[in-house]
Amino acid sequence: MKAIGYRKAGSLDREDALIAFEAERPSALGHDVLVRVQAVSVNPVDCKIRTNRDPSGDTPAILGWDAVGEVVEIGEKVTRFNIGDIVWYAGAIDRDGTNAEYHVVDARIAGRAPQSISATEAAALPLTTLTAYEMLFDRLRVHDPVPGAAPAVLIIGGAGGVGSIAIQLLRAKTDLHVIATASRDETRAWVKELGAHHVIDHSIPLAEQVEGLGLGAPGFVFSTTHTHQYLESIAELIAPQGRFGLIDDPDGLDIRLFKQKSISTHWEFMYTRSLFGTPDIARQGQILDEVAGLVDAGQTRSTATENLGPLSVENLRKAHEMLESKSVRGKLVLEGF
Repeated sequence: MKAIGYRKAGSLDREDALIAFEAERPSALGHDVLVRVQAVSVNPVDCKIRTNRDPSGDTPAILGWDAVGEVVEIGEKVTRFNIGDIVWYAGAIDRDGTNAEYHVVDARIAGRAPQSISATEAAALPLTTLTAYEMLFDRLRVHDPVPGAAPAVLIIGGAGGVGSIAIQLLRAKTDLHVIATASRDETRAWVKELGAHHVIDHSIPLAEQVEGLGLGAPGFVFSTTHTHQYLESIAELIAPQGRFGLIDDPDGLDIRLFKQKSISTHWEFMYTRSLFGTPDIARQGQILDEVAGLVDAGQTRSTATENLGPLSVENLRKAHEMLESKSVRGKLVLEGF
């Protein structure tokens, strides 16, 4: 089968940073299904792994952890899907990725793809949806009010892939006020379009802006990027006994700032359930099924902002370049080979 990968970790400015090659088509065993890939999206984790992690074997490593495709083979333990079903998923970080013609995935972490949007539109959502959903509802437990706090969530980095779907999930599933940060006219308009009640500028101090909204101190803060820059502001603006969550990887995180307010801290890693085979691994498939329903009901929309064309080294390199520029709003998608 056709695939795109890399042989050695490093920067994108090398001619062989991404290469096309022929790989053996995998088979579906156990809980796995084999999927003919129809569309993928590209995430910051793709760039991070390509830069820092050498392939473990002699063959190139295949990146990509978002996909939509058709089930063409099922393992003997699979009861959830049939051949011909169209599924969507974010995969597992310890297995080969989706930048290939065929891909195997544990059926328990896959869901039935939405029927009302195209494969490329759907491919934008799984990884960011799982990240946002797990943070909001499994970690921060936003349905459980913080005593005395404003019924509000502050999302730092509202225009990125995770922020874009987090805004929508909050509007679809809660009555909380959604405050999102964005610093450019384009991104401010984007987060308002997605449903943010209030937009503030993360390039200037946050606490004063939140106070100026007149809502009170929010009970929840979800930081998707540059957390180290905002930690003092978060400690100042969040309500006592509030809940704080992050998904990025700051070099250091001094949560002593949170002690007096008894702020709980939650670090979301979307791959935890698949990496450790947790007893609730099927939770991810259930989340994706639920969100597919929200999409088909018109309560949530795709966050795809640019289709870069079919999977090719040239198009995938362009996607990595755009992500590394850190100016992308929403998600970049590609069609299958």
